[in-house]
Amino acid sequence: MSNNDNLINRTAVEHVKSLEKGEYSAKDLAMSCLERAQKSSHLNIFLELDEKKVLKQAENSDRKRKSGEAGPLEGIPVAVKDNLCVKNEITSCASRFLENFTAPYNASVIEKLQNSGAVLFGRANMDEFAMGSSTENSAFFTTKNPWNEDYVPGGSSGGSAAAVASLAVPLSIGSDTGGSIRQPAALCGVIGVKPTYGRISRYGLVAFASSLDQIGPFSRSVDDSALLLSIINGKDYKDSTSHFNADKYPIHPEIKSLEDADWKKIRIGVNIPSEGDAGYDAEVIHSAVKAVKWLEERGATVIPIQSKYLDYAIPVYYILATAEASSNLMRYDGIRYGRRTENPENLMDLYVKSRTEGFGTEVKRRILLGTYVLSSGYYDAYYKSAQKARKLIQKEYSEFFKKVDVILQPTSPTTAFKIGERNDPVAMYKSDLLTISANLGGVPAINVPCGKDKNGLPIGLQLTANYFEENFLFQIASSMSKNSEFSMDYSPVSAKILSNKSFTHDKIAINEKNLKKSQDNSKRNKKTIEKLTYKNLDNELILNKTNKESENKEAKMENNESFLGMLTGSSKKTVKKKSSKKKSAKKKAVKKKAKKKAAKKKTAKKKAKKKVTKKKAKKKAKKKAKKKVTKKKVKKKAKKKAKKKVKKKAKKKTAKKKAKKRR
Repeated sequence: MSNNDNLINRTAVEHVKSLEKGEYSAKDLAMSCLERAQKSSHLNIFLELDEKKVLKQAENSDRKRKSGEAGPLEGIPVAVKDNLCVKNEITSCASRFLENFTAPYNASVIEKLQNSGAVLFGRANMDEFAMGSSTENSAFFTTKNPWNEDYVPGGSSGGSAAAVASLAVPLSIGSDTGGSIRQPAALCGVIGVKPTYGRISRYGLVAFASSLDQIGPFSRSVDDSALLLSIINGKDYKDSTSHFNADKYPIHPEIKSLEDADWKKIRIGVNIPSEGDAGYDAEVIHSAVKAVKWLEERGATVIPIQSKYLDYAIPVYYILATAEASSNLMRYDGIRYGRRTENPENLMDLYVKSRTEGFGTEVKRRILLGTYVLSSGYYDAYYKSAQKARKLIQKEYSEFFKKVDVILQPTSPTTAFKIGERNDPVAMYKSDLLTISANLGGVPAINVPCGKDKNGLPIGLQLTANYFEENFLFQIASSMSKNSEFSMDYSPVSAKILSNKSFTHDKIAINEKNLKKSQDNSKRNKKTIEKLTYKNLDNELILNKTNKESENKEAKMENNESFLGMLTGSSKKTVKKKSSKKKSAKKKAVKKKAKKKAAKKKTAKKKAKKKVTKKKAKKKAKKKAKKKVTKKKVKKKAKKKAKKKVKKKAKKKTAKKKAKKRR
């Protein structure tokens, strides 16, 4: 085992201590991480990794340390998810729309990392605009799980989780909207933390769903997560959603260990489904039950709890998240920044083609669904109702935490699934069933590794606490992770790399050109860009999917209303799959002609009906007009008669008066 391999086996806290003692330099550590990243390049973790920039930062850290200006993370490599803005660097969100977009400013989190002395170590792959649970929705390539290359690493922060699990970096940053940190952490066997909403500034984070997004750390130890979170924590006046209590309840970089007497005071709320429940792996449930027994042995009080709204979490989340996504992604119009189509015919054509070419299928699906639930006819029925349900979930959390201190449950219903295995979007959404509620409630949660399944894939355990109780979460998670039942060894890929002979530094060639080559080589397992074409003004869509591994497979997506019904449970219809082999091209052509003829007949009938109705309307209007005229004439005659009577009466009176005078 080489010296470089000895370096990467350490945690971030250990690196900090070793760098302070001068056991090795930040440049040595950076070179070691670059070498490891090159060895694991087949996992498709990084969208961009510039060796020169990394080494420059490391050399600068060494100079600062010599001059006594070292920060708390001086010289520690940190991978960054591709939806955080880094000044003068590309921030693509793994999307074709922003593949050439250069950020004009730093995100607040990036500024804090740079001020602390961290070495920014490349852009980690992700699901496009953080929309996904497997990293298969990246526009460039799919990241592979370091535990098994045939499986997904989870998402949307799959690249950040795989970077830590593969030992390429000791720390990484991700974002969590509905479980996008905890779920990939569970699938990759690392620590992943979603802080309290508002604890970490969202300024500079490319928005998916503003009321749900939260930035958090990945690491291989709880101590490392606490250290990183303590640095990026804090109130930020540039972010309107930043909470003032972030400074009032700071994160402690050093975790206080729990003593035997402390365990007896802790109340654990257990919410574990039974083994017979559909969609849950028996091994996942069994691992969670073992964890509960371990906590009971330590003296903790276990209290069973059950959520009334667990079944509503997915529909509520996907109504609110897609609505906010539809609003946030309106800015990508092909005019101000990002992709712009060539030679548009008019302004509408510019909008449609730019967004069609730039966005992937999942992003388009969520924009359409979000626009639908925000429309005037359905706003009250869906969006407003979902907001009410969200308040009920938040109230339920506050009631739970009156009875318990921490809630324990599995992080994901299953372990990692194979790449390309889940084509049904609703089935994919269900993988976030156990993580979504924490985002809707805004409470903090952490994933702790909890053993492996029969295939050797990691199982994750989720701990959830009350608002701003991250320090308490870290105490429990740290105590658990120190036990052999909860600590994870190296992934098979990492173990193979550790056993191999070390590369020399001259052979390290991690730069944009080599990354592009590796991306081209990995295209065999990629999905081609899916084209979206508009049929008419009613936004009827045809999604034509092509895959090099399985050609001639076509799928029709149901319209927005039936798709929403699938999420809410009001409709049990499933997406019908039709293969192109069953129907020949001739039959399709005949059907198309028949449909066109039927459509023409319908339009002709409609036109005829419209003409008839117009004629009837004209006749009615004429009759009304005549009646009005006759009424006016009658009134005039009546007035004339009344005037004549008045005149006659006046004449009679005058005649009588004259007669009296004569007498």
